[in-house]
Amino acid sequence: MLYLFLAILSSASIAMILKFSESRNLNRYAVTSANYVSAFTISLIFSIRDMKPGILSGITDVFGLGMFAGVLYFLGFIFIQKSIRENGVGITGAVSKIGIILPVILSMVMWKEIPNLKQSVGVVVSIFAIILINIDPKDIMSLKSLNRTIVFLFLIAGTAEFTTKLFEKFCVINYKPLYLFIIFFTAFWISIYFTYTAWKKGKIITRTDIVTGLFVGIPNMLTSFFLIESFRYYKASVAFPIYSSGTIVLVNLGGIFLFKEELIRKNALAVVMIIAAIVMMNLK
Repeated sequence: MLYLFLAILSSASIAMILKFSESRNLNRYAVTSANYVSAFTISLIFSIRDMKPGILSGITDVFGLGMFAGVLYFLGFIFIQKSIRENGVGITGAVSKIGIILPVILSMVMWKEIPNLKQSVGVVVSIFAIILINIDPKDIMSLKSLNRTIVFLFLIAGTAEFTTKLFEKFCVINYKPLYLFIIFFTAFWISIYFTYTAWKKGKIITRTDIVTGLFVGIPNMLTSFFLIESFRYYKASVAFPIYSSGTIVLVNLGGIFLFKEELIRKNALAVVMIIAAIVMMNLK
C-alpha cells in the first residue's frame, strides 16, 4: 500500500500546486513546460544513477513506449482544454478520471487480473463516486450527446494511464527512470512549442510561472514512478481505482484545509463512498 499511497500523495500535490497556479492567474503553458523540465531532469538523474553498463536489452521498447506515452500526455492536456470549452469543467473532470475504466478492463482481459467480489464492489462504488463528485445533474441535462471531444478525452486519458501497466509488463523494470525521462522529454518539446507561440502573441512568462512549474514537475514524475512500482503488489484493476479515487479524497481535503473551501453535501457523500470503496478494494 505504501507505493500506492505515495502515488496518490504525489498526484494530489500536483492538483494543489496547480490550484495555487490558477488562483494567481499564471501562464498555464509556461507552468506546463517548466513542469516537464523538472520532471525529465530528475528522471535523467535517476536513470544515470541506475544504468548498468553493457545492459541494453529491451531499450528500444522503452524508447518506443516512452515517446508514445509522451505524446498521449500532451494530447490529454490539449483535449482537457478543448472539452472544458465545449462541455464545462465538471464533465471534463469526470471523463478524464473515469478513463481508468479502460486500463481496468484491458488488464482484466489481457492478463486475467480479476478482482475478487469485495474488490469488484469497491471498484464500482469508487467509479460512481468519481462521477458524483465531478458532475452536477444540470451538466448531464445540458449535454445533448457524447461528442467526439469527450470520446477522445476518455480514450486518451485511459490509454495514457494504461502505458504505465504496459511498461511494468513488457519492459525491464530497471529502465523505469529512463522511461519516465523519455515521456517527459517528449512532452516537453511539444509543450515548449505552444509556450513559445503564446509568448509571441504577448503572453508574458514570469519567474513565478517557472518556479511553480518546476515544483509541479517533482510530484508529476514521482506519481508515475510510484504507480508503476505499486503494480508489483496490486492488480491493475484494483490499483487504478484506488489511485484515482484516493487522489480525489486528498484533493478535497486539501481544498478544505489549505484553500478554505466548503465541502458541499454531494461531495461529502462521494468522499465517504470513496473511503469505503478503498477499504473494500484492499480486502483480500
